[in-house]
Amino acid sequence: MAARAYWQGQIRLALVSIPVQVFPATKTAARISFNQIHKPTGKRIRYEKVVPGVGPVEAEDIVKGYEVEKGKYVLLTDEEIDDVKLEAKRTIDLVQFVDEGEIDSIYFDKPYFIAPEEGDETGAEAYVVLREALKQTKKVGLGQLVLRGRSNIVAVKPYGKGLSIETLRYSDEVQKGDQFFTDVPEIKADKELVGLAEELIKRKASKFDPKAFKDSYEDALRELIDAKVENREPEAIEEPQLGAKVIDLMEALKRSVGNKKGASKIAAAKAEGPKKTGKAKAAKEAKAPAKRTRAA
Repeated sequence: MAARAYWQGQIRLALVSIPVQVFPATKTAARISFNQIHKPTGKRIRYEKVVPGVGPVEAEDIVKGYEVEKGKYVLLTDEEIDDVKLEAKRTIDLVQFVDEGEIDSIYFDKPYFIAPEEGDETGAEAYVVLREALKQTKKVGLGQLVLRGRSNIVAVKPYGKGLSIETLRYSDEVQKGDQFFTDVPEIKADKELVGLAEELIKRKASKFDPKAFKDSYEDALRELIDAKVENREPEAIEEPQLGAKVIDLMEALKRSVGNKKGASKIAAAKAEGPKKTGKAKAAKEAKAPAKRTRAA
């Protein structure tokens, strides 16, 4: 069964319109979710929609309301909301192109895939042209899109054989970080400590592989549920041990690097700076004992 499109419309670049379909790039079905249960009876708790002084109400009698002042609402029907004529409801108009690195990662929100509309050969060709142009220029296109009744900034970029979009947060939705960093001390980092940390980072550097990570908490929850169903004790799920509070940062970094002696040499070499050359090097070599050679 083919996936159902989350949104259908068009990407517009100047006078070129490309019919497309948008699909979620993430899935949450595999995650465990809980229901609230009445413990004495084991039955699921249901929530009725009620009006104080009236009681339960029918779904058709419910409309959306915006509170203009305490207890007073402007009422809007779904039809009235749908009648709002916004071109962005069916069009992603690419109005700006930027380097992806220019966008702070804190603005990125949720990813989606964009596919060309089925059966439209002209649209598919324009789709491929846009993909290749974005690849060649190493740019992402910015526009706006209405999803589920909300307008979003979106970034359109190449993804494998196709295109993806990521919704972006508006500037007023992102807090300034400075207010949270007031307790960071104004001190100069020790060169040897930084050298050890750099060595540790280099040793652990590798290409990103999302399969290298697993959700230990989700595994533990699933094991607990299975054990309850099977009426047995849950098996322990292995997870990394929490480190003790760091008392001696130098010692902790040396232990993390693994070779205390080698780590100290690395840090010391960085602190000392470039090696001496010329006369100093020649004098050092003259003092050194001659190498033994094996007789022929």
